[in-house]
Amino acid sequence: MDFEAARARLIEHLGTEVKDERVLTTMGRIPRERFVPPGKRHLAYEDRPLPIGLDQTISQPFIIALMTQALELTGGEKVLEIGTGSGYQTAILAELARSVITIERLPALAEGAKKLLANLGYTNIVMHPAKETLGWPGEAPYDAIITTAGAPGVPPDLLAQLAIGGRMVIPAGSLYTQELYKITRQRNRNKIQKLGGCRFVSLIGRGAWEE
Repeated sequence: MDFEAARARLIEHLGTEVKDERVLTTMGRIPRERFVPPGKRHLAYEDRPLPIGLDQTISQPFIIALMTQALELTGGEKVLEIGTGSGYQTAILAELARSVITIERLPALAEGAKKLLANLGYTNIVMHPAKETLGWPGEAPYDAIITTAGAPGVPPDLLAQLAIGGRMVIPAGSLYTQELYKITRQRNRNKIQKLGGCRFVSLIGRGAWEE
């Protein structure tokens, strides 16, 4: 299969709705097929989520592009990612920001992602296992936070780790369907924008869902 041609077609498709050229260019050079199981690689450039094992998924490319665009990354940011998964979103963030702190609660996924990201040459990613408190408070504040799992609402523990002026993108709603929110932290009243409906696996931890 010609993965490069398939990737180019996908980026052209995403460009009809996603306008951040840095996001599109970055996604256009990252080999998504490396981040999906071998038996699913022929589907890597379909605009759809795919299973990656352990009841987890790699998100639909459009949703990934939309969420990444909403972070408004310019290259100097420290970013917190909740839910490393196979590492595809992590790789995108690593190319668009100064550094990425990424959290994964499933050791098998974390191990695979860490090895793949290292093989691809990324040196600005630090991966941690998930703790009871969501995120990684020891490195806060973050310029941007992205959560690749759905919560019942915006967890206060996570919001507290966001810098003033920082952007958080998070799916929130029920266990089965969520709305994608962009929260810009401000000193007095946070700015909240809805980005559309979505469906993610559940975010596990204090302030989210129980395992």
